[in-house]
Amino acid sequence: MARIGRRAGARKGEGPMNAQHTPLTVGSFTLASRLLVGTGKYATFELMAEALAASGCQVVTVAVRRERLLDSGGRNILDFVDPDAYTLLPNTAGCFNADDAVRTARLGRELLEGLGNAGAGWVKLEVLGDRKTLLPDPVGTLEALRTLVAEGFTVLCYTSDDPIMAMRLKDAGAAAVMPAGSPIGSGQGVLNPWSIRIILEMLKEGDGGYPVIVDAGVGTPSDVTIAMELGADGVLLNTGIAGAADPVAMARAMKLAVEAGYLGRRAGRIPRKLYATASSPLEGVIGAEGA
Repeated sequence: MARIGRRAGARKGEGPMNAQHTPLTVGSFTLASRLLVGTGKYATFELMAEALAASGCQVVTVAVRRERLLDSGGRNILDFVDPDAYTLLPNTAGCFNADDAVRTARLGRELLEGLGNAGAGWVKLEVLGDRKTLLPDPVGTLEALRTLVAEGFTVLCYTSDDPIMAMRLKDAGAAAVMPAGSPIGSGQGVLNPWSIRIILEMLKEGDGGYPVIVDAGVGTPSDVTIAMELGADGVLLNTGIAGAADPVAMARAMKLAVEAGYLGRRAGRIPRKLYATASSPLEGVIGAEGA
């Protein structure tokens, strides 16, 4: 398995893994951090690099279309994402048909093989239906997925929160299914937690280790915690950090939110009740007559 190591500069014992955590396995990859972070929409590459470090992530997703790799000054984003410190996850963002998505995935593999980065073996697949909603095209997604799986890619597949579509993607060979919490970049959070719960139940039935990663729409640390408390194996986000007033502080908050949700889910919440339950016994309370 391709184990993703600690971030450059991290002290021994620092970072997202501890005795209470288990690594997340996606295909042949073993992820120490359950927060995956994108690289788009930052004011500068320098700010992006600082935010990535603050997030504690070890997987960074990068749109590999050429116009998204360069800034207005012609600088390459990959010069600011150390391939020795992070495993890159190429994505097919901006593709609106299966052919373009497959072509972009192949380009990402070629690019990362040239860098010697382990991320050459996988791809985050996005095939979008239109430019206004950026919702996934289910037909194009399935078509591209089948081609990429046949070519040996480990495919993490972006989809809607439709449980039936999620099952079809898993059955077609997706190494992980990534249902949207809400539309890309909307910041609306997890709009339909019931659908996410159904997806988790259906995809993990008989295969509890199958990874489901919530992707898109989360805007606050509480959104991230909700996704993890529902039972998601991880969260991928970009705009929630890059679009914040202080991206570095938000990146740190998102890191803690993933950890809080992960531990909270496994700790087991108390049952909901209609009426109050006293924290301390009511028997033996000193009354006025004993004063």
